[in-house]
Amino acid sequence: MTSTLHDTKQDAKQGAGDFVLTGEGIRYNNIIIRLAKNKEEIEAAQALRYRVFYEEQNAHASEEIRAAKRDFDRFDEIADHLIVIDADKDTLAEQVVGNYRILRHEGATIASKPCYTDTEYDISKLKEQKENMIEVGRSCVDVDYRTKPVLQLLWQGLAEYMEHHNIRYFIGCASFRGTDPKEYAQALSYLYHYHLAEDDVCPRALEEYYVDMNMLPKEEIDPKAAFKSLPPLIKGYMRVGASVGDGAFVDEQWGSTDVCIVFDAHKASEKYRKHYARKTTTSSYAPSE
Repeated sequence: MTSTLHDTKQDAKQGAGDFVLTGEGIRYNNIIIRLAKNKEEIEAAQALRYRVFYEEQNAHASEEIRAAKRDFDRFDEIADHLIVIDADKDTLAEQVVGNYRILRHEGATIASKPCYTDTEYDISKLKEQKENMIEVGRSCVDVDYRTKPVLQLLWQGLAEYMEHHNIRYFIGCASFRGTDPKEYAQALSYLYHYHLAEDDVCPRALEEYYVDMNMLPKEEIDPKAAFKSLPPLIKGYMRVGASVGDGAFVDEQWGSTDVCIVFDAHKASEKYRKHYARKTTTSSYAPSE
């Protein structure tokens, strides 16, 4: 791993050699999920991010990013990179087909660590909890691999990571496509009324960017229709028991309207606990599920 957010010697003391994601990973047929082991694998993940975010979704790239054809920023140097690999492909560029970037923060020192989410949200209430926390972001999957097994593996990999490092919370920004929040009035209002984080941990969009999610009164919302309209990633987070912060954030660079996701492992849904929290080298996914 390349992360400098944590002490690798301490990891060794805690039995990191038994951590499945730093070894063989979790496998389903030819698809494997594990942590990137070197610079080349991280760069392959960055190239995937570029294809998905800039070429497919039309985010605005800097000249440096456009020239490199890789999505990167300063947080990559201090992150762990959870990657999905197709073992049947010949080249590394073809093999890396999925990605989650993870920034890990230890509870005792969380206030002093850089947080990507700080650029959009005030997360001081979460930091005050002094619990182990991860930020997850840059989630993407190659267009040819957006299938249930691959998405299941990403979730299971994240669950393994959280269990190994004794993580209480994960946070991250998840997006609606487009920069007009009014287009998502029902969905944003639904999230506000039905999934707002508890006050003692609730992030809030920075005041200069704050967009009120409470656009419609609760009685005017059709919960089933609103849930169905959510982007797949946000829908998945809600299913496992996650909540959202107060306020949306319009990201002009990425052409998106963001919400802040908060997941408390202590309050995970029973379905999540049974399905993902398994320490194994074999995927918990089964076609019959």
